[in-house]
Amino acid sequence: QVQLVESGGGLVQPGGSLRLSCAASGRTFSDYAMGWFRQAPGKEREFVAAISQSGDDTPYADSVKGRFTISRDNAKKTLYLQMNSLKPEDTAVYYCAAKLLLTTTQARRYDNWGQGTQVTVSS
Repeated sequence: QVQLVESGGGLVQPGGSLRLSCAASGRTFSDYAMGWFRQAPGKEREFVAAISQSGDDTPYADSVKGRFTISRDNAKKTLYLQMNSLKPEDTAVYYCAAKLLLTTTQARRYDNWGQGTQVTVSS
């Protein structure tokens, strides 16, 4: 098992930037493929981005491609999501998640989840 804690959320104006972090503890972080998901009020949880154990595979949702960048620092046991050119429709609770073996965009395949951090994009 790995424990995950997100941070870095907040209120930002449209066009602004935020960087989310996800600190991991427990089992070896580098064993896990990682993902970011988000859930807006009244909507289902949706995939944002994922990253393989080595960082060489990074799929993105079409809605964030070119604006968001996922990365990881295995030595620091931390996952990041750099979010630029934020839009009001990016407003959601953002969750990080971990799974062993292959990277996937499917939330149901992730075994470990953080508590989430709120991102609000509004003027």
